[in-house]
Amino acid sequence: MKTALICGISGQDGAYLAQLLLSKGYTVWGTSRDAQISTFRNLVRLGIRDRVKTCSMALNDFRSVLQVISRVQPQEIYNLAGQTSVGLSFELPVETMESITLGTLNLLEAIRFIGAPIKLYNAGSSECFGDTGETAANETTPFRPRSPYAVAKAAAFWQVANYREAYNLFACSGILFNHESPLRPKRFVTQKIVSTACDIANGKTEKLYLGDISIRRDWGWSPEYVEAMYRMLQQEQPDDFVIATGKTHALEEFVVEVFAYLGLNWLDHVHIDKSLYRPTDIAVSRGDASKAKQLLNWEAQYTMKEIAHMMVDAV
Repeated sequence: MKTALICGISGQDGAYLAQLLLSKGYTVWGTSRDAQISTFRNLVRLGIRDRVKTCSMALNDFRSVLQVISRVQPQEIYNLAGQTSVGLSFELPVETMESITLGTLNLLEAIRFIGAPIKLYNAGSSECFGDTGETAANETTPFRPRSPYAVAKAAAFWQVANYREAYNLFACSGILFNHESPLRPKRFVTQKIVSTACDIANGKTEKLYLGDISIRRDWGWSPEYVEAMYRMLQQEQPDDFVIATGKTHALEEFVVEVFAYLGLNWLDHVHIDKSLYRPTDIAVSRGDASKAKQLLNWEAQYTMKEIAHMMVDAV
């Protein structure tokens, strides 16, 4: 029986990953800054809270990281922790950089220090690529980050690559494009759209305020994407992989789909608020997951339309 440690288990991906690993017979540990007061609501929602062991850990504190890894003795570590909002990173650039970059470095150093054959998965981000235009980004596409979040994720990616090469660690990054689910918090635009549209349908509010709805994203389904994370750590050699659907849709298309599914005309309810525009943003984002298909036998199955419908059904 393998033991996995999920850093950031409270989030969307952490909860779905825990569910997946439990189904495969793993002993699953999850960390939170203060596990004694954390509700772990996503684990509760998936009905697995009582099957997951939890402990407190601060990723920016090397001693804390070292103690937890020594105690849990995992064969696999999944680093999904850190500040996760692109928009919020402009307001909290230092917190974003420290939680992502220093946190990843502490995990790498702790694994190297302990000397055990621990496999590390690091959550990379498509935000690192910046705006690639109509070109689908793959593992060889240069990084041109356009937010503090993307800068931090790019630095963490290269830290992982450096430790893999310098110290022969089994460490890899999944460069994941946007992926959604009902577990997304409302500060993410897709969940904001879904929850507000449902409130409008139920007569609780009248307007949805959004920023730039012309941006185009490659949207996938989170439960599928955590399967790719797992498969990366089952390979004989560590490597980095782009995980994406390969299909891009404008945010406006997502809005139209959600409102239409609820029997509403989005034009009657959506208001564009330019104060919600980011200082810099990515116009078009699209990934090429050919390598994952070839080596991991992984391919996205759900479409943006299906994802929008599943999110509405879960409200």
